[in-house]
Amino acid sequence: MIKNILLINPWIYDFAAFDFWNKPIGLLYLASFLRKNGFQVFFMDCLDPSHPDMQFHPRVIHAGKRKSGAGSYPREVISKPDILKAIPRNYHRYGLTEKVLCQSLSLLPVKPDLIMMTTMMTYWYPAAFDLVHLLHELFPAVPVVLGGNYVTLLPQHALGSGAEYCLSGPFEHSIPTFFDQVYNRKIDMLPVSNFLDSTPYPAFDLLGKPDQVPIRTSRGCPYHCSYCASHLINNGFSRRNPIRVVDEIEHWHRLLGIRHFSFYDDALLVDSSEMAVPMLNEIIRRDMAIKFHCPNGLHAREITREISNLIFKAGFQTIRIGYETSNPILQKITLNKVCNDELIAAVKNLTSSGYLGKDIGVYLLCGLPGQSAEEVEEGIRLVHSLGAHPFIAEYSPIPGTALWDDAVASSPFPIADEPLFHNNTLLPCRNDSLSYDKYQKLKILARTLAQQL
Repeated sequence: MIKNILLINPWIYDFAAFDFWNKPIGLLYLASFLRKNGFQVFFMDCLDPSHPDMQFHPRVIHAGKRKSGAGSYPREVISKPDILKAIPRNYHRYGLTEKVLCQSLSLLPVKPDLIMMTTMMTYWYPAAFDLVHLLHELFPAVPVVLGGNYVTLLPQHALGSGAEYCLSGPFEHSIPTFFDQVYNRKIDMLPVSNFLDSTPYPAFDLLGKPDQVPIRTSRGCPYHCSYCASHLINNGFSRRNPIRVVDEIEHWHRLLGIRHFSFYDDALLVDSSEMAVPMLNEIIRRDMAIKFHCPNGLHAREITREISNLIFKAGFQTIRIGYETSNPILQKITLNKVCNDELIAAVKNLTSSGYLGKDIGVYLLCGLPGQSAEEVEEGIRLVHSLGAHPFIAEYSPIPGTALWDDAVASSPFPIADEPLFHNNTLLPCRNDSLSYDKYQKLKILARTLAQQL
């Protein structure tokens, strides 16, 4: 009878990676779900920036953390995949060294009956493949289950991972069927479909003493932006009760002493009267002396004067706005997420509420199919003229999105055949009007203007 399950958050192999308040919340929700159903759960985070054994490795560039919980991962240079050899940058393994990981896994009190792991970006698959191979060496005959965004977006490609099972979609949909068909074991404790508050809190206790935790207020997004895969990964759009969200925030604040929380919702402020306004008012009422971070990007058109005042009073410290482009034509192509007037109004509202310009980050997509360097520069200068901080977000083509066919047609790389070419560091849809050299100059421009704030 299957009893002991090991959950693993894998390494990242990439040219660049930064810990923007990241925590493997999906795996930790899964851990709580499995515990409720009688399994004993063990957890290993290959990206753990505070593992005590990592300080003894001279080849490793060690992690650096801010008080807010964001920071860098430990990393070491590894060989690039052959098809990326021409990229003039070091390629890294982010996270624990293989030796530290093996030593940590050897200390498990029991041998797992099943190993479950996830991976996010499509072009991070080599780390997952290597980890599956290593796990088979360490735990012969123990099956490995691979899930996550990569498997959902590229299920056929994921079959080459070596994992015995690849599961797509939300775990509460795939896991019950998996255990029933493979182990003839019924999963009795199930969340109610589209009722997020029926899911137990994530098992943040498995992180030891986390410096911050993410809070989920919703799943999915009501928008279908042409570059985004949210609607492919999530089944519709559903929300929690705003008061129960604050209950969870207070729970972690009191239980673990957490003072920094992050939101990765795709639509945190949408229909604010239903979620954001009651949640923010309740946070203010409870007066918990905590800070919030929104690295995922807020919708500019939802940042009214009322919302700006509330998030400032509630302690929202990291503000990021998803602007994408100043070009009205591209704004329509990306499904009118925001227009220029809405960004101008949002920044004005935020500064009126007390935010400084350097606190207001605005994401600009760079490298969209057919995009020119001049168009990106126009967006950078517009953001700077408003007194806000421009951030370049390199476009990564995602299979199944509305822009995918255009990306395949415009990319100089065979992105339909090899997910490694989805890597945003490559600027996968670069062109003569937006070459890699021009992109580097745009990055310098954005940094230089930001320093003037």
